[in-house]
Amino acid sequence: MKENCLSKKTFVLDTNVLLFDPHSIFKFVDSMVFVPLIVVEELDRFKKDQSENGRNARYFSRIVDKLRAQGSLAQGVELENGATLTISTPEYKEFKNTFGIDLSINDNRIIKDALALQAAGHQVTLITKDINLRLKSDALSVASEDYESTDITFEELYKGQRIVEVDYDTLNKFSTDRFLESDHLEDVEVYPNEYIYLSEKGNVHNRKLGRFSKKKKGIVPLAHKRDGVWGIHARNPEQQFALDALMNEEVNLVSLVGKAGTGKTLMAIAAGLENTINKQAYTRVLVSRPIIPMGRDLGFLPGDVNEKLGPWMQPIFDNIDYLFGNHRGERDSVSWEELINQGLLHVEPLTYIRGRSLPGQYMIVDEAQNLSPHEIKTIITRAGEGTKIVLTGDPEQIDSPYLDSINNGLSYCIDRLKDEEIVAHTFLESGERSELSEIASKKL
Repeated sequence: MKENCLSKKTFVLDTNVLLFDPHSIFKFVDSMVFVPLIVVEELDRFKKDQSENGRNARYFSRIVDKLRAQGSLAQGVELENGATLTISTPEYKEFKNTFGIDLSINDNRIIKDALALQAAGHQVTLITKDINLRLKSDALSVASEDYESTDITFEELYKGQRIVEVDYDTLNKFSTDRFLESDHLEDVEVYPNEYIYLSEKGNVHNRKLGRFSKKKKGIVPLAHKRDGVWGIHARNPEQQFALDALMNEEVNLVSLVGKAGTGKTLMAIAAGLENTINKQAYTRVLVSRPIIPMGRDLGFLPGDVNEKLGPWMQPIFDNIDYLFGNHRGERDSVSWEELINQGLLHVEPLTYIRGRSLPGQYMIVDEAQNLSPHEIKTIITRAGEGTKIVLTGDPEQIDSPYLDSINNGLSYCIDRLKDEEIVAHTFLESGERSELSEIASKKL
């Protein structure tokens, strides 16, 4: 291990960090990045998995294999950002104190490596997404931090809407002209397609709803459909924002965030059917979701592929059943089974999307908070000409053990793409599923 590394900060990376982001070794500028050998052994167990963890494990192996050409990883290899990457087991020499920790546990062996580096004079920080490992590190006087790919918190995440106060005359001008120049926004930083509560100063009850159009350089009113969207009508301003984004043909990517019962998936599917079946703006509606269980997995399911996927896709079919139930009284209505047979509606898992190209489709990805940033990128880059993608989810209800409320793919996408003209986002807070559902969301 190179001696000049002692003057730099030393970051010890846990396995879950590399599984979450195989590029994480390049994120620590002008420092020493240390990967314990036991971490490489743990990554080796994931290399045959077909999941995102398996792909990341294999990708990390390819990265470090290329770095081997520059020299010995055990001695340290210089990275382009001024950091030094080392993969080895530290020499313990006179360091004998293990504080009685059980070294048959891999996490404890990682801490021991960190302690050994610390005893050798390194300024050590253990980087891990494992809360319990951070607690152990703290107990053994090793500094530790969570790995964050972004500096914002969930509370600071872009909401896609804001309140702008104006005087009475300006509010009336907006109502009359159906447009308000961006000059009236003063010093407010507004993003493209951000939704606006245009409120009279001192009177919050006198307000109008609008959307900031970067193309028109001002606030425009929301599109209003008296007949609703596939029989669905907005019950609150947030849902009006969502339906406006979902029906706006100039917007190619929509993200809807909200707790259970706010109508995210229902509105997305309704807008997809309206745009595809009635307006014929797209060739078909593609609805998908990641296959990640909540709680204990039941294991393998019997039957063919459609029977196996049935339980995973059932939440989507529940929404489709509800939407078509609203159309049963119409003379020319068709069943969703007919639409599937005609190829106008397709429901499938995200497992096989890699490598595909999807032109002219209205694609809905439900439960997108369970996807990693890399998976979200993979999905969005599948979009062909004329395709619209809708991401729905709740970052506070994550079932994946390697993701959190801010580092999941949905939050990552919202933060990175908020300033794009063809992207819209809105945050849904008011539950509309039922009174019981809203009570449970707030108090349980």
